[in-house]
Order: sequence, then structure tokens, then C-alpha cells
Amino acid sequence: MDIIFERLPKNLQEMKELEYASLSKPEYAPALFLAAVKAYVTDKEAAYEMIQFLQGPREFTNADKQFIRDRMMDKADYIVESYFKGSTVENNYTPTLPYTVSLTENPYSYSEEGYVKLFLKSAGADSARPIKVRLKPSTGQWFLWEQSSILMGIRVPVSKDPWA
Repeated sequence: MDIIFERLPKNLQEMKELEYASLSKPEYAPALFLAAVKAYVTDKEAAYEMIQFLQGPREFTNADKQFIRDRMMDKADYIVESYFKGSTVENNYTPTLPYTVSLTENPYSYSEEGYVKLFLKSAGADSARPIKVRLKPSTGQWFLWEQSSILMGIRVPVSKDPWA
């Protein structure tokens, strides 16, 4: 399943203007998470607000913020781009436009009631990374539940690789 962004939101207001902000499908929150983390490069607080929105009623703690800060420290300018179609290590993770996020599922994606585990492929990793969402039955919305694998290390782009 593909989620397409003509432009990426820079803040929560812009995110809420997107149809995906309804969070009515499991794939919406993971795609919007990438957009939120991309905003981190220019506005950390705006990114945090967007992530809090995507987590729904679950608290976005200082530990969560520290986790993101730590993971983005040396790769903020390319990790998110590695998840968009068209990006490669060789082209320094330059995605094709419009920004397209591809999510996949496996036979176990729906094995836990109320949760869905989807997978995002990074051009800088050998295997797709899991991201889990949780359904809030009273609203029918799918919120982020577990996304820590998304920001784990990937291969550095050619422009930053001294051995390239």
C-alpha cells in the first residue's frame, strides 16, 4: 500500500489538513510519522506535536523525545528520506516526487486483535522495519504504538561515506 504526499506537513496544523490525519486506516499513522520526523530537522517542537497527535491518548514522554533526539543526532538529514520511493544510498537518499511511502504486511500483521504490524522498507537497510499501530475502538482511529525500529541505523549516503 502506498501513501502519497504532494508536500510534507511542517506542523500539526498542516498535518491535520491532510486526509491521512483521519487515521482511519492502519497505514496512515506510520506514513505521517515519517512526515513528522522529517519536520524534526527544521522544527523539533513541531515534530513532537505531530508525533503526540499520532500517538493518540498515549503520553509522549521526555524519554520518547530523548530517543528521537539520540537517533536523529547524526542522520537527521537523510534517515527519513531513505523510506521514500526513489531514494538510494547512491543518490544520497533523494526521493522521487511526490513523496511516496510504501508499507507492506505479512501473514502475522493482524495476529493480535486491535493492533496491526506494518513494515517500511528503507533504501539503507537490508530488511523492512516494523511499525505497530493500535486501534482506538471508540473513534475507529489507528494510533502509533511501537515505532522505535524506524529510526535505527542505516547505511550512510555516498556523500557522507569516506570510503565511497
